[in-house]
Amino acid sequence: MTLLVSFITFGGIALLAAISPGPDFLVVTKNSLNHSRRIGVMTALGVGSAILVHVGYTIVGVGLIISSSVLLFSAIKLLGAIYLCYLGISMLRPSVHGEAINIAHEAKEQKSGPAAFREGFLTNVLNPKATIFFVSIFTQVVSPTLPLAIQSLYGIEAAIIVGAWFVALLFFFTHSFIRERIAKIQTVVLKIMGAALIVLGVKLALAER
Repeated sequence: MTLLVSFITFGGIALLAAISPGPDFLVVTKNSLNHSRRIGVMTALGVGSAILVHVGYTIVGVGLIISSSVLLFSAIKLLGAIYLCYLGISMLRPSVHGEAINIAHEAKEQKSGPAAFREGFLTNVLNPKATIFFVSIFTQVVSPTLPLAIQSLYGIEAAIIVGAWFVALLFFFTHSFIRERIAKIQTVVLKIMGAALIVLGVKLALAER
């Protein structure tokens, strides 16, 4: 497999992984709708930055250790599950629904940019499935004989693709036409997203691998 084909293959797989619905999608969408487009972008950048962490420890071999160690994997899985449930429960609180978007007035930003970035970052970095994903992909697509700089480019590529996908997604959801219609049922949407995050957290905690 040539280097160019390898980059294209890796990028395509990363895009498919980003497109598949999961915690990242829910958190980015939630912050975009409940706060603002800027807050959504910061959340997406947090998710993209977390990709660099996964790739970084995968390159140095820590990812393989985590994926093969039951104790370490279980600890990360439990932390991720708790965090997802925490996010979900916070979205079910009545106070959150009181902050519904008012289309007639500019929505007040309740969350800061750094807080949104941190939320996106933690949602992705605490997802043990991301560890398994990158260890598997690097094993199949990226040759370990490649220079460290070239291997790092794969990580940068994945981070850019994932971040760009979520930025494009949030621009769609915050378009005035879409936003106005979602705003009419925002309380229901937030409850569904909160419940989905809790279900994902519980499912993650109960998963064997």
